[in-house]
Amino acid sequence: MVEAGLEILAQRLRTPYGEIDLLVADEDWLIAVEVKSRSTLRDSVEALRPRQAARLMAAFEYVLATRPDWSRPNTRFDVIAVNREGQARRIMDALRLT
Repeated sequence: MVEAGLEILAQRLRTPYGEIDLLVADEDWLIAVEVKSRSTLRDSVEALRPRQAARLMAAFEYVLATRPDWSRPNTRFDVIAVNREGQARRIMDALRLT
């Protein structure tokens, strides 16, 4: 579910703060993506708890600080929710850097 024109920079990127499932970019955007899979789309969305969200944002900040070659003018953190039937819903800008 990667948009046309986005390059995959990393998959399952491990950082000292946690793992980012997917990191994609084009010339304007660096996008971190968390994939949640549960029996329903609602359960998938609700599976991302505040504590995990904070760890994911810390991991994203770490990537931004340590990989200047991946820097882009804009950043966001999307969540992709997947249900057991394989239906997916992308929530753009689901998490925000403070």
